[in-house]
Amino acid sequence: MTTEATTVGGAQLPGWPLSSAEQAHLTSSVAVPPTMRAVVYPEPNRFEVRDDVPVPPLGPGEALVRVMSTTICATDQKILSGQFPGTRFPHIPGHEFAGEVAAVGPAVDEVQPGDRVGVEVHVGCGRCPRCLEGFYQLCENYGRPEKGHAHIGFTVPGGLAEYALVPIKALHPLPAELTWDQGAFTDNIGIALYAVERGQLRPGESVVVVGPGAFGALAIQVARAMGAGRVIMLGTRPERLARMAGLGADALIAARGKEAVEQVKDSLGGKGADVVVEFAGTADAARQAIQLARRGGRVVLAGATGPGRELSGVDLSTIVRGHLDIYGSLANPKGVSRRGLELIARGAVDVSPLITHHFALADFAAAWDTFVQRRDGAIRVMLHPYTGMAATPR
Repeated sequence: MTTEATTVGGAQLPGWPLSSAEQAHLTSSVAVPPTMRAVVYPEPNRFEVRDDVPVPPLGPGEALVRVMSTTICATDQKILSGQFPGTRFPHIPGHEFAGEVAAVGPAVDEVQPGDRVGVEVHVGCGRCPRCLEGFYQLCENYGRPEKGHAHIGFTVPGGLAEYALVPIKALHPLPAELTWDQGAFTDNIGIALYAVERGQLRPGESVVVVGPGAFGALAIQVARAMGAGRVIMLGTRPERLARMAGLGADALIAARGKEAVEQVKDSLGGKGADVVVEFAGTADAARQAIQLARRGGRVVLAGATGPGRELSGVDLSTIVRGHLDIYGSLANPKGVSRRGLELIARGAVDVSPLITHHFALADFAAAWDTFVQRRDGAIRVMLHPYTGMAATPR
């Protein structure tokens, strides 16, 4: 862990990432203010950074998290454009974050102030059939807070703020080895791990991951950690694939259409893959994933979480005669993120190459532009809402 000073948005953060001692010194005696800085979507397709947002009051079963590291995700673009029906404006986005517990609600003893936590964003009602099976991400009471459901950063305020109110069911203690930035991948690593597990990967089997983004990069490392044989990553942009070098793939292939299928199969000795995991989120990528699987193989479609993409042009005999198993994979059930954090803690998964930029929350507009335009190869743009400057008068 390094603690060199980092400049973000023109302001110098105290050496980032911080050591455990520095983290404790920075936050140990900070009182919770009445208002906070936060990114707000006042209406679809417009955002602003405000300094007068009230810090949310605690309720039973909740913790107030002082947000130390948080990222921007492509889903935040969809939320901003109003594509998610469960989002109500004005809205505070942000669903990939980690921080310190600043305060806890009544009768909460599972966590205490000072605990370092990562956040998993799906909080099920806990009483519908899907929740009772452990699939909180499939809660049948989605978007109904009166039933106990919350989708952090989607249907309730998220972590692009100095403080976030989080149900304790969504908190994961961070292993001591992890930095705040690594902890911000709590939800991401759970999503990638679950997608690979959905494909029922067995040791020695071949894996193709479609989509060289953050989730694809995590998936190839997870597959390797689970004992995969040959691991291949497929994308369309060579410069994007170049950032995946050293993360565990045996081959990085930049190609489209039939050429992509031919190159992947050539790399696998003329055969399709045992498991194909798609994280690109496009119909073309989904069609390609089906074509890349061997007969009797498994295909996991995990990228298209937003509406508006239709899978057409697939010859059904490819699936039927190929005896393929096709799985949809949405987010992750409880417990998966916790196991994923252990993979990061023991070095089996490295998230540091995916963190390409750092910004202060006040410079969200620049961070947003960097991410949306993929400037300088942006993958995950990390913001640091609480830097110690929050405790000084503005």
